[in-house]
Amino acid sequence: MAVGKEDVEIVKARIDKRDYRRVVLRNSLQVLLISDPDTDKCAASMDVGVGYFSDPAGLEGLAHFLEHMLFYASEKYPVEDSYSKYITEHGGSTNAFTSSEHTNYFFDVNTDGFEEALDRFAQFFNKPLMSADATMREIKAVDSENQKNLLSDAWRMNQLQKHLSDEDHPYHKFSTGNWDTLEVRPKAKGLDTRSELLKFYEENYSANLMHLVIYTNESLDKIQNLVEEKFQDIRNINKSCFRARVQPCKSEHLQILVRTVPIKQGHKLRIVWPVTPEIHHYTEGPCRYLGHLIGHEGEGSLYYILKKLGWATALYAGESDWGLDFSFFKVVIDLTDVGHEHIQDIIGLLFKYIELLQQSGVCKWIFEELSAVCETKFHYQDKIRPSDYAVNIASNMKFYPVKDWLTGSSLPSKFSPSVIQMVLDQLSPNNVRIFWESKKFEGLTDKVEPWYGTAYSLEKITGSAIQGWVLSAPDENMHLPAPNKFIPTDLSLKIVQEKVKFPVLLSRSTYSALWYKPDTLFSTPKAYVKIDFNCPYSGNSPEAEVLTHIFTELLMDYLNEYAYYAQVAGLYYSINQTDGGFQMTLRGYNHKLRILLETIVEKIVTFEVKTDRFSVIKEMVTKEYQNLKYQQPYQQAMYYCSLILQDQTWPWIEQLDILPALQVEDLAKFVPAMLSRTFLEFYIAGNIESHEAQSIVKHIEDVLFNFSKPLCKPLFSSQHLENRVVKLESGMNYFYPSECLNPEDENSALVHYIQVGRDDFKLNVKLQLFALVAKQPTFHQLRSVEQLGYITVLMQRNDCGIRGLQFIIQSTVKSPGNIEQRVEAFLQMFETKLHEMTIDEFKSNVNALIDVKLEKHKNLREESSFFWREINDGTLRFDRTDYEVEALRQLTLQELIDFFNEYVKVGAPRKKTLSVRVHGNRHSSEYKTEASEPHLAKIDNIFTFRRSQALYGSFKGLSGQMKL
Repeated sequence: MAVGKEDVEIVKARIDKRDYRRVVLRNSLQVLLISDPDTDKCAASMDVGVGYFSDPAGLEGLAHFLEHMLFYASEKYPVEDSYSKYITEHGGSTNAFTSSEHTNYFFDVNTDGFEEALDRFAQFFNKPLMSADATMREIKAVDSENQKNLLSDAWRMNQLQKHLSDEDHPYHKFSTGNWDTLEVRPKAKGLDTRSELLKFYEENYSANLMHLVIYTNESLDKIQNLVEEKFQDIRNINKSCFRARVQPCKSEHLQILVRTVPIKQGHKLRIVWPVTPEIHHYTEGPCRYLGHLIGHEGEGSLYYILKKLGWATALYAGESDWGLDFSFFKVVIDLTDVGHEHIQDIIGLLFKYIELLQQSGVCKWIFEELSAVCETKFHYQDKIRPSDYAVNIASNMKFYPVKDWLTGSSLPSKFSPSVIQMVLDQLSPNNVRIFWESKKFEGLTDKVEPWYGTAYSLEKITGSAIQGWVLSAPDENMHLPAPNKFIPTDLSLKIVQEKVKFPVLLSRSTYSALWYKPDTLFSTPKAYVKIDFNCPYSGNSPEAEVLTHIFTELLMDYLNEYAYYAQVAGLYYSINQTDGGFQMTLRGYNHKLRILLETIVEKIVTFEVKTDRFSVIKEMVTKEYQNLKYQQPYQQAMYYCSLILQDQTWPWIEQLDILPALQVEDLAKFVPAMLSRTFLEFYIAGNIESHEAQSIVKHIEDVLFNFSKPLCKPLFSSQHLENRVVKLESGMNYFYPSECLNPEDENSALVHYIQVGRDDFKLNVKLQLFALVAKQPTFHQLRSVEQLGYITVLMQRNDCGIRGLQFIIQSTVKSPGNIEQRVEAFLQMFETKLHEMTIDEFKSNVNALIDVKLEKHKNLREESSFFWREINDGTLRFDRTDYEVEALRQLTLQELIDFFNEYVKVGAPRKKTLSVRVHGNRHSSEYKTEASEPHLAKIDNIFTFRRSQALYGSFKGLSGQMKL
């Protein structure tokens, strides 16, 4: 029986049709019930108010380890991993994360599987089994997870900031744990990790510290009965909420300048101040207000000045690492090589801007504008995945009163100059911590952070020294932003005459094709515009490709101070290089979208190369390519796989070779040549009428093609883009071995790819169904039982309409060749399971996949991405879902087995595989000795191989002559 459902009005968005109810169970568990009759996925999130701050001394990572262990089994469901298996087989997904003061568990699932999924989920918090066998295996999984983070600059720098804080404060702790902290050290002290784990669970997991969100399509009353039945027996030991109470930084941790050596190329500056947590003043929004101004990118802003001087390529400002007891305000600046030499000037300019804010006083109009933007954003927010929504709210419930569970701190509405001034005063030279990262500090440091091995040195820095930097900083005209002209004022919805389900081809010419889809589902005042510039010259050599990349970056760079206002107002844009040219994407409120769109096109027409910006962008792009070698080994393996399969693609290493010699003149000559032959493909969707879409296309065609000296001419029919993919030979098993590009990385990786064939409804659903039934057994056997590595995935692959399957595994314990043997052993074991599958199990899996396919798009962006994929691949199967569902309904178990026997089974005569093996330094000796294996064909040179293979026909055809 619930203690009560309280009639507290929960603030929700104007367009939100869902029903909400807060319930408190008799064990003090607080629950938010969400009823959404339109949802086709149900979800739950349990937020437990215990995180790694509660780890016992000498058992670092215990809270995180417990999060892993709860997934295994329970008294009610003792079969190991049966929870995850059930979720996967019912079209869902599940995960968890451990934070400083809370741990969050969540899942989503098809509606018909929700009740049992919820029952299994509830057992995490009732009676979990934490067997000794599983304990040892999962310590290895935690260690593998930590191994993948060791060479990540984000993890390293975060831990360094924690390391340089009070040793007695929980902020100082190492959060994830590893083999050393969970096995070696406890054993040396005579501690049994499993006993400590059980003790930690018993002493900390209490219902009064838990917040649960349930999201379903059922009525609130029905959900409430379900929740009471399944969650009211969770123990309540009235555990008090963990509070740090004191600050993590004492005086010796302030006024410091820390030089540190990152893994990746580049220079970064992090300026950090301990501040009053905004959570105590979330309606006044002091950090939001200050982050908005210090992080602004419009004319007169700090970033605008740093960019003009050629010193920075990115700047972020805002609150981070916050809790109830302490918080940090951070300014993070990505520096150029020249900026790295002007560090004192940059810090001086930052404090100069803070002085400007002090002198200007807290501006009411800026706060009101910010408040209006936030209010519009909240009330017209897109629907997101139910599990994401549940996690967001469950994470809020601990911190906010009931009425603000949905809003959190997203609606600053109370103008309080004194509160903002209080936090502004804390951004002082006397309170600052400066972290400066650069490879140039290699060999110049004298200290090492113990958990990640980050090299650093530390010096104290006085407030008066910083004041000297302020005085000597360049005299630039910094000022507050102008009023934002992009804030939408017309949020009305257009009347759609007919309920169009799919995009229609509204127009086509030698210049362009226009696909149009009005919003018939979401009822938001938003639009989505994609323009694909098909420019054959952009991808015909490594040099052309890298010049196109620099062009798109420069275009974004030139637009930044103008278009930043649009982004603040909820109108987002991007310009990205593609295989056949570049793409513009705009999304957000439709009211002023066209103004931004026309400005971008005008910038293309009047594009000229500015020498100073060219140098900065070239340097940035160079570092981008250089840093590809620091990708995770599994990402490198996926890259090689794409390079082998996709025709007319160039390796980044060749582009990196070209970059040093590229000059301003090269780009100045290239851009007009690239644009000289162009075909435009438009996708325009959302709250926009067909005549408006046609008017946009006409305007752009006129500007680009119809002036007296047109920038562009139409493509010849022979020039239209083709996406072609290598057709592997039947019965062949290829492998491509490589050394990890980063010699320091101990992880190795395997991508084992099985090519199935061209897009075909019947074949697709067989592949998809196999992937569904094999996904969880793959994870359980190779990750949970054999402990190959934390990253263990089976997923589908789609290259321009050519379908396949891939196993992706990263490991420190096995070489790629050994992992491959384990994948094949798994497939042989799984063959038996497939033959043992009952008709009822088969039907259950088919129905789960049908439910997944029939899941509605949740927002305009999601719908547009689905339809654009069809256009971009050339498959144009907008009604794909209907046909694939029909194909699934007719599928038999024997046909699935036949599919396995033909395409997947080890040794199948027509099977086509490609294995990409990336060897980390632990397995470099295997790489050196790896010759062709008897049943495998080794690829020595990717491009020789690619040229020798047949290609699948392209779905693209002639872009300008698309069939309806």
